[in-house]
Amino acid sequence: MKKNTDEKQKSLSEIPSVDELLKSPQGTQWLCAFPRKIVIQSIRTVLESVRVKILAGQTADIALDAIPPCIEAEIKKLSSYSLLPLINATGIVLHTNLGRAVLSEKALENISMIGRGYSNLEYDLETGKRGKRHAHTRRLLRQITGAEDALIVNNNAAAVLLCLNTMAKNREVIVSRSELVEIGGSFRVPDVMTASNAVLREVGTTNKTHLHDYSNALNDNTALILKVHQSNYQIIGFTADVKIDELVMLGRKHKIPVMFDLGSGCLVDLKPYGIHSEPTVQEIIKAGVDLVSFSGDKLLGGPQGGIIVGKKKYIERIQKNPLARALRVDKLTIAAFEATLMAYMDPGDAMHTIPVLKMLFQSPDEIKQRARKIASALKKASKTTNISVVQDMSKAGGGSLPDKEFQTFAVQIRPEVISVNELEKRLRHASPPVIARIRGNALLIDARTVMVQDIKDLVTVIAAALSA
Repeated sequence: MKKNTDEKQKSLSEIPSVDELLKSPQGTQWLCAFPRKIVIQSIRTVLESVRVKILAGQTADIALDAIPPCIEAEIKKLSSYSLLPLINATGIVLHTNLGRAVLSEKALENISMIGRGYSNLEYDLETGKRGKRHAHTRRLLRQITGAEDALIVNNNAAAVLLCLNTMAKNREVIVSRSELVEIGGSFRVPDVMTASNAVLREVGTTNKTHLHDYSNALNDNTALILKVHQSNYQIIGFTADVKIDELVMLGRKHKIPVMFDLGSGCLVDLKPYGIHSEPTVQEIIKAGVDLVSFSGDKLLGGPQGGIIVGKKKYIERIQKNPLARALRVDKLTIAAFEATLMAYMDPGDAMHTIPVLKMLFQSPDEIKQRARKIASALKKASKTTNISVVQDMSKAGGGSLPDKEFQTFAVQIRPEVISVNELEKRLRHASPPVIARIRGNALLIDARTVMVQDIKDLVTVIAAALSA
């Protein structure tokens, strides 16, 4: 026992000090290339790891020339960004975990232009006085949607929260039971309503709600009628709901404003593409709805944001709410929105320049050609692996178009030397990371969401993972 203790003490005494490593040739190089705090933290982390191994009786090589490589790896790890670009090979266009909407080139250019210097974010160039940041997107939203006024906050949940707090604080909001939805992260409409200090008044049943349910619920404390679009789920079978135009008529009769939370807001008519379940914002505004809220980073294809459009008198009230400042968007988000919305001045142009719309509605033949190109390159790079192109189905994702599947083509990889789970893991840890999906004992690379400019990196990463 004493011998083991003595060996441990001897090994511990041979561990180089932080100061010794900093003064070494490698330490001098690290300090020249990286921040001092990161270098010191990395050294301490590695040395502590060595001490723990020694005290646990594990064999540890503590020679000075063996420790620097570990320190260097730790330095690179700590000095690297956590938020990384990656290749989405899942086929899910609006993948919430992968950042949802890919921005258009014009949006990226505008972000870069505005971000690198000063801007007239809250400065009116015409009058030389203080302006409002909402003015930059208000004009476009009014022209595109037909609404009287518009406001953008940091996400759609915030938009709903702000509207409810402004319009119905301590008063009742009537909502159909079938529309009390839960969105990502277990965030539910009733929770948003509670946070806004509005009082929930449920009407109808899970599968059926009638106009008389809303009418019977009206009372002196009713502040708002809220309809929530079923953008991330579908109820089928013995069902009934109340059309928005009927709710508008009821609201007007009793002088109660009507709000429609569209969730995944769409600015182009998708009926020509076989989608009849997604109303456009323009249609809802035309129906006479007082307030409409929707997301910016879903079907619209812009940055994260919650857009509120509707009657000017209500938007002005919402803008004066102290919460509006807490939920406001920054100059980079506004820059991205302005460029994105500009594309919708010509809906036909939007279908070709907004990446989300382009990916969702690209032809199956185009996807098939891209899949074949990927498969052909992989077969050359890894001749022993079973690689083929298969037909499959993909989804929009992001709580959008839940009832719609899109025909796609994927590259199917059946690894022989390693398991499919190991391959998936290696791809996740690659540079750039590749996120794919597993089906049975095969890995699927869905070509729908693989950018043309990423094919070369994709093939290189997969070939390396298969041969490692």
